[in-house]
Amino acid sequence: MGMLDQILGGLTGQLDGSQQYGSQQHGSLMDLATSMIQGQGGLGGVLAKFQSAGLGAQADSWVSTGQNQPVTPSQMSSALGSDSIASMARKFGINPQMATTALAALLPVVIDHLTPRGRVEQQHDLGNELTALRSKFLA
Repeated sequence: MGMLDQILGGLTGQLDGSQQYGSQQHGSLMDLATSMIQGQGGLGGVLAKFQSAGLGAQADSWVSTGQNQPVTPSQMSSALGSDSIASMARKFGINPQMATTALAALLPVVIDHLTPRGRVEQQHDLGNELTALRSKFLA
């Protein structure tokens, strides 16, 4: 079981109060994270939002090859906008608070995996990269 799968499993149990979780729940949370990246203008857009919200050090740590710094759900909401998160949560049938908590746990890991060389590359097809990442961790 990979790190992202462990996070998804633990997060799903945390959010629904059970230790039973399925790939459908994992898929919804992963889809939420990848859709948020795409909906915010791609990787560069998401990172710019964190920079603007005063969370540049955290965002830089996700891109770098070192350890990822965490963000709280409230910091996530501040950076990405509570309306944007609520809209995305509705799209996936998730409570906005649950979505914010999930994004705080998942986005750092997803961004870390999308930047394995410690920098944001010119991404010609972010959609395919996100689909491949989703498949890799939810297979």
